Amino acid sequence: MNLGRLCRLLKPALLCGAVAAPGLAGTMCASRDDWRCARSMHEFSAKDIDGHIVNLDKYRWALAWGKTEVNYTQLVDLHARYAECGLRILAFPCNQFGKQEPGSNEEIKEFAAGYNVKFDMFSKICVNGDDAHPLWKWMKIQPKGKGILGNAIKWNFTKFLIDKNGCVVKRYGPMEEPLVIEKDLPHYF
Repeated sequence: MNLGRLCRLLKPALLCGAVAAPGLAGTMCASRDDWRCARSMHEFSAKDIDGHIVNLDKYRWALAWGKTEVNYTQLVDLHARYAECGLRILAFPCNQFGKQEPGSNEEIKEFAAGYNVKFDMFSKICVNGDDAHPLWKWMKIQPKGKGILGNAIKWNFTKFLIDKNGCVVKRYGPMEEPLVIEKDLPHYF
């Protein structure tokens, strides 16, 4: 499929990335503990890297992802290729895996700037345990969001593709590179 055709198909869809520490806003459901009432990603909110609350209903098509040098480079490439088509990547840093993300939000933002990151970045969150962000709790129990050998996020590189209705359509394992999503996009449009 050529880029022009894919761009037409993507509009108004968005692709966003995410990985996640405590302290983020709860869902737009009744309370932080009421995440099970959500029917889509669009019912959640999160703090961006600068501490502002963002309602996720402004995004369509989402990819939840973890931070590494390779991921930043590949996601910057994906964003550059598909931004005109409406691609949006949302990045949520997480420090639950080998303490890979110990810095403050400002330090993380500065690090990402070294990779020329133009996609949206959010504050650190947890993706596992009682302190997990409600969005991540919700994504992991969705029919197409369930993991192999349990639903816990095994490593920072687990990714979720969310459709324009805010529903999980695919979960990618930690070893699958972000560019694999590019091959899957035509299957979902």
